[in-house]
Amino acid sequence: MGKTSLTHRYLTGVFKDSYKTTIGMDFYVKKLEINGNKLSMQIWDFAAEEKFRFLLKSAVIGAHGIIFMYDITRYLTFKNLNDWISVFNETNEIDKQKISTILIGAKLDLQEARAVTEEDGIEFSKSKGFNSFFECSSKTGEQVNEIFESIANAMIKNSN
Repeated sequence: MGKTSLTHRYLTGVFKDSYKTTIGMDFYVKKLEINGNKLSMQIWDFAAEEKFRFLLKSAVIGAHGIIFMYDITRYLTFKNLNDWISVFNETNEIDKQKISTILIGAKLDLQEARAVTEEDGIEFSKSKGFNSFFECSSKTGEQVNEIFESIANAMIKNSN
């Protein structure tokens, strides 16, 4: 759907047309500085297949930020967000964490094939209490750095 493309675009600045399917999850670290704060951001890239959804529970524990993502050209990925958010909420209610969340509509470069309107994404984001909403393109790089800066700033704000 584009999570791996987004992650690699952010980490390397490069877009590749294809990646191997994520099996379970992949893990990356990015060191950065935001407003004088030095951070070591751990990025966990989850497979979107339902059979791997159980892994989300273990990753939510101790998390400070989560990016939920859908493909603007595939309505089903938008519809399935509720299932992923439900797993997140169930786990988060048990641990009572304050986790920053961002909603991303991916593949903005495929505007002509759009199946989910930007307005639907904004409305959904507000209704679920996300900290921010972005539409992005890993291919062009549009909004990629802003997404990660936004989640980092939200995490810093929550930790204070």
